[in-house]
Amino acid sequence: METRITGSALKYDDADDVNTDVIWPGKYTYVKLPPESMAQHAMETFDPDFPQKAAEHAVLVVGKNFGCGSSREQASQCLKYAGIRAVVASSFARIFYRNSMNLGLPVIECPEAAAALETGQQVGIDLEAGELTAGEARYRFAPFPPFVLELIRAGGLIAQIRARRGGSA
Repeated sequence: METRITGSALKYDDADDVNTDVIWPGKYTYVKLPPESMAQHAMETFDPDFPQKAAEHAVLVVGKNFGCGSSREQASQCLKYAGIRAVVASSFARIFYRNSMNLGLPVIECPEAAAALETGQQVGIDLEAGELTAGEARYRFAPFPPFVLELIRAGGLIAQIRARRGGSA
């Protein structure tokens, strides 16, 4: 993955305190599904049309405490498999934040951007500079440190470990 992301925003105004059971329904937690099937079940109880919308948008924009609840990593996986390349929120639950970064899905805490962005807006994100642009508007967030940028570039922690070990993990 790259550390500069461009694409259109998909915003949910009613997405405060969305827990991992809403992002990835618990009934699938112990069912092994291929990535394309995981993508089809992403956010199905929140918005049944999410997979189709995610295919058209690169940046998911949500509210506060996104990803609260259990530590299921499938919540981050299904968003990534659905085509989401970054998530912008007012705040994240820490375990969702960490799971997303481990999977190479950048999550950006920027309350100003989360409040201002609208669905369909073209967004540019520079993880290294800590800047999100939308038209003439510029929003600042904490730049990603070098070790996180390396993790993102590798496509996630497992891919990074495999690359360092010559292909096996």
